[in-house]
Amino acid sequence: MSATTDGSRVRNLWDEAKAATLDEPGKLLYRSNLLGSDKRITNYGGGNTSAKVTHRDPLTGEDVTVLWVKGSGGDVGTIKLDGFATLYMDKLNRLRDIYRGPAHEDEMVGYLPHCTFNLNPRAASIDTPLHAYLPYPHVDHMHPDAVIAIAATRNGREITRRVYGEEIGWLEWRRPGFELGLELARFAAENPEAKGVVLGSHGLFTWGRTAEECYATTLAIINRAIEWFEGELKDKPAFGGEVVAALPRERRREIAARLMPEIRARIGRDEAKIGHFDDSDAVLQFVGSAALRPLAALGTSCPDHFLRTKIRPLVLDFDPANGDVEALVAGLDGAVEAYRQDYAAYYQRSKHPDSPAMRDPNAVIYLVPGVGMISFAKDKGTARVSAEFYVNAINVMRGASGVDDYLGLPEQEAFDIEYWLLEEAKLQRLPKPKPLAGRVALVTGGAGGIGQAIAARLMAEGACVVLADIDANALDATKADFAKGFGADQVRGTRMNVTSEAEVAASFAEAVVEYGGLDILVSNAGIASAAPVEDTTLEVWDRNISILATGYFLVSREAFRLFRRQKLGGSMIFISSKNGLAASAGASAYCTAKAAEIHLARCLALEGAEAGIRVNTVNPDAVLRGSKIWSGEWREQRAASSKIGTEELEAHYRNRSLLKRSVFPEDIAEAVYFFASDLSAKSTGNIVNVDAGNAISFTR
Repeated sequence: MSATTDGSRVRNLWDEAKAATLDEPGKLLYRSNLLGSDKRITNYGGGNTSAKVTHRDPLTGEDVTVLWVKGSGGDVGTIKLDGFATLYMDKLNRLRDIYRGPAHEDEMVGYLPHCTFNLNPRAASIDTPLHAYLPYPHVDHMHPDAVIAIAATRNGREITRRVYGEEIGWLEWRRPGFELGLELARFAAENPEAKGVVLGSHGLFTWGRTAEECYATTLAIINRAIEWFEGELKDKPAFGGEVVAALPRERRREIAARLMPEIRARIGRDEAKIGHFDDSDAVLQFVGSAALRPLAALGTSCPDHFLRTKIRPLVLDFDPANGDVEALVAGLDGAVEAYRQDYAAYYQRSKHPDSPAMRDPNAVIYLVPGVGMISFAKDKGTARVSAEFYVNAINVMRGASGVDDYLGLPEQEAFDIEYWLLEEAKLQRLPKPKPLAGRVALVTGGAGGIGQAIAARLMAEGACVVLADIDANALDATKADFAKGFGADQVRGTRMNVTSEAEVAASFAEAVVEYGGLDILVSNAGIASAAPVEDTTLEVWDRNISILATGYFLVSREAFRLFRRQKLGGSMIFISSKNGLAASAGASAYCTAKAAEIHLARCLALEGAEAGIRVNTVNPDAVLRGSKIWSGEWREQRAASSKIGTEELEAHYRNRSLLKRSVFPEDIAEAVYFFASDLSAKSTGNIVNVDAGNAISFTR
């Protein structure tokens, strides 16, 4: 469900009829999802919601109060009931007696599992005390841009009073944990009429007696901040005014396509990275403004923003007026290295004796005047969400700098959050990355049966996949199916005619803008034809050579150019055919073109080896299931050639194989995965036949 607005206001979407059908945990879930549906209210994974609910204790049978609170690592917009931790309130209250003060904050997290109600396996987050000790049944903790813009000002306390009077209080910055929970409790006790509190450099807490009241209060407080900023910023140029005009959209994407693989080449050697490009209006306004460099240097304010975007972004030197992109690329070595050194110095200045080792020193966010924002992370979802968080930070800076001095999170506080031992423990608990995580594959003929199987196999191992196909309808349907199965971040589609030099180049550029580069090319687009040579027309001959030979050359050439720019190696897999090795009567055009593919792959294996580019070939035979090729004339032609009916064809091919087994698209996909992955890191120039055994196509 998406939130809607009246103008710029966040609209109340509470449905009383729906809420009336829900119990208290259900209302908490409903409220949470509504709040998380609008990124102006809270960003992905940010914020927290809770409710104190009466339950029957499964052991004593007595009624007890249980805190339902968003579990560690959850997202309020997409959370389900099993995403909430549940804890006995009486046990949480007893923790106050054993708390030894701010110097012992972290040890309190270890006590939270002892408070678990009903054996709930969901881990409680560090925000649990912030909700537990507020004397209200329902509590929201959100990260709305408009309120954080107040929280991130030098005079935030005074501005909070100006906007809200006594209705909303102010607490100075303190890292989330037990002590902040006690501070919130003290504030609520001393200010019983207050409806919430602004946390300096952090966000907003609001509360209520019912789920609906709490939700309505949260929206009202956010809308009041939005309204106040609209009045204050009216007629004021954002960020000191524009000094660099945004380039036209196509030129912006063209520059991004040139730049992103170059950045990836410099930051992706130790850990594979996926990119994201954002040229939304908010981003373009910021990167073209007078205040870009001074504000970017201050870093973000909200800790949730900071954890996703690092201490600060890297602002690249680029003058869109002269458009010298090659000078921009030439300056990347110095810019990236300077950022790394600055990050290492920040680590050395701020580290504690027990701090974890320094992590990746490369920037996450790259700002390019006149062009937009590029982000890189370990996967597409993280790169996209990091960019969304920085857009939130831009919105905060716009408001804060327009009414007062904007303040980023103090450096030591930022470090203490980034290298918090509890945060490190959370990182260590993350599942091991899949074998192809951080890698990008492009599959031609991606909407066909074999192409779909290959794409599914690569995505299952963590790769992002760009499906390229000439059939726009099939492409859209396949992309939609994969988005449902693997998530929209992991798949893209591009219409490509492999025989068109211009379309091939445009499709590769599109793939690069979407994911930042390329690691795997699967050349799979294909056709088939059969006829005696004397009946083979020049048109049929040219079509086979054009698609199966020239098309493979064009996509290979574009991939080689990209692989060489990235300097990260690459894997190319050609889907050829048994017919590329074994001649077949009545199919000279097809067999010749397939043989050309195999020899092209051998040539490219020789050329690419010094750059770490591996080129290998998979030779299928008689893959009938799901194949477009086998759904038309080719099926009839091959059946006629063997003097059998079309319904007998699959059994015919199965029985002629040495292993007497049918070959399916998934079998081809398995061979492709082998060549795409590090399992074959020492293999190039090789051929794998997936044909259930055919003596005439043995490679030796």
